Amino acid sequence: MSRDGMRAIHPGEILREEYLAPLGMSVNALAIKLRVPPTRLHEIVKERRSITPDTAMRLARFFGGDARSWLNLQAAYDLKMAQDKQAEIEREVIPMQRAS
Repeated sequence: MSRDGMRAIHPGEILREEYLAPLGMSVNALAIKLRVPPTRLHEIVKERRSITPDTAMRLARFFGGDARSWLNLQAAYDLKMAQDKQAEIEREVIPMQRAS
């Protein structure tokens, strides 16, 4: 859970719950359709791997839409995860002093 109370949602969860489950499609079947190694998609739906531009383009081509949407989901997830470490970053990094 992040500082704003919103849970970070990995694009793999969206792929699993909003695309694969309603279609009754397995990860292996999708991997064949996308022509990617099944391990790549298994790692994504298990939320252990990021969506790359290549994967985003393949998902967009297969399901429709655009690759940027998949990449935006990944970027939003990554930022939300980084924000969980914001206090640590604020302790470690001293802002640059600007000349007056």
